Amino acid sequence: MLQENSIKLSLSYAVASKAKDYFQLMKFNLTFMVVFSCVVGYLLVPGVEFNLVKVLLLFAGGLLVSGSANTINQVWEKNTDKLMARTANRPLPAGRLSETEASVVAVVTGLAGIGIMAYSFNWLSAILSLISLVLYGFVYTPWKKWNSLAVLVGAIPGALPPLIGWAAGANQLSEGGWSLFAIQFLWQFPHFWAIAWIAHQDYTKAGFKLLPAAGGPNKMTALQSATYALLLIPAGLAPYLLKISGSISAIICILAGIFYLYRAVTLYRKCDVPAARKLMFGSYIYLVIVQLALLADKV
Repeated sequence: MLQENSIKLSLSYAVASKAKDYFQLMKFNLTFMVVFSCVVGYLLVPGVEFNLVKVLLLFAGGLLVSGSANTINQVWEKNTDKLMARTANRPLPAGRLSETEASVVAVVTGLAGIGIMAYSFNWLSAILSLISLVLYGFVYTPWKKWNSLAVLVGAIPGALPPLIGWAAGANQLSEGGWSLFAIQFLWQFPHFWAIAWIAHQDYTKAGFKLLPAAGGPNKMTALQSATYALLLIPAGLAPYLLKISGSISAIICILAGIFYLYRAVTLYRKCDVPAARKLMFGSYIYLVIVQLALLADKV
């Protein structure tokens, strides 16, 4: 009896450990935020009402597609992940999963996610999901070793989730969806450069070129971050001007934009890691507040 219980515990541990590795492989914490913006885009479509089944299907499709892209990213970067302290314990560089197993996970989840989007919503959202997966997994990921334009390339799939959600609800690419795309596109530059600033030494070891200015973290990088944060303030008004959301959300978007700009200007003034970390956390605060405000104040 004791031996039987021991076998059951060992099996349970092995299953839990494998599940944890899969979650880490697909970066579910990051993926959740990406999918949330997709759901917001869907719910902001005029005439679309909240439907729990549809929202859950959108979450499932988005999680699987985004998880597939993240898995492809880690297959590409298995050897470079070994060189960085923050990624050395991921399932592939640590040897807990093989490249073959990870590749199977990427194919299965990618096909399943795109299938859900096509069957439950429409082919337009499925095609956009495929484009996002390919751009992130096969263009942005290898580009990171070539030059810092990778951030510009990566900002496209990074901004597609709200547009995918809009397409899922509207079955077209109209101005409203593009306004949400623009906000998330501009938002990513200060966000990602703050992360690259904090992890600069690790990224340099791996050969990644992600900061826009030569010579590592400096005032030029901070200035460009502030410029994009400034552009976000008028961009945040677009949903109001397009009559997607009301005046209250417009005011909140302006205030959130000023807050984000303040964090970017602080980085320019101080040019240190603590300021970059504040900008990074500020970016999360900005996006969540703006998306919730737009949704709560939908016209």
